[in-house]
Amino acid sequence: MTTRTVMQEADIARALTRISHEILESNRGADDLVVLGIPTRGVALANRIAGLLGEFAGTTVPTGALDVTMYRDDLHRHPTRAPQPTQIPPAGIDGKTVVLVDDVLFSGRSIRAALDALQDIGRPDAVRLAILIDRGHRELPIRPDFVGKNLPSARDERVNVRLAEVDGLEEVTIES
Repeated sequence: MTTRTVMQEADIARALTRISHEILESNRGADDLVVLGIPTRGVALANRIAGLLGEFAGTTVPTGALDVTMYRDDLHRHPTRAPQPTQIPPAGIDGKTVVLVDDVLFSGRSIRAALDALQDIGRPDAVRLAILIDRGHRELPIRPDFVGKNLPSARDERVNVRLAEVDGLEEVTIES
């Protein structure tokens, strides 16, 4: 097995800064934004993006977590993990622009599950998708609005995102 590092701490920071600026430009500011991360690493990324948005816009951007475990349609193929808490900001998501954040976009099934989960919580005006790594191989017609890095990969390769909040180090690697 070969492992190569494709992003280091500074690369991840740059990507998140660029994504945050793109979100503000697309939304014309931070008004009515809510940033929701998909556990586990999507939550850490969402918190970082919300912090950057707040810093750049001079306001606080509500953030939270959206667990999609029980909404997945592929639970029979993948070992289940314990559901994580869903945490929605007190003002909710109705009438807001929700930015979903995840670490890696692969088949699109996690995002489809997230869209189903959002329907049970409220009715946002718009949903946008921010992804640190887009590796291709989509099985569903889902496309991210904001991408940190496009990383074409083979189906049998594994992309690993490690973040300080979860793993104690910062890197993106690809194993073949």
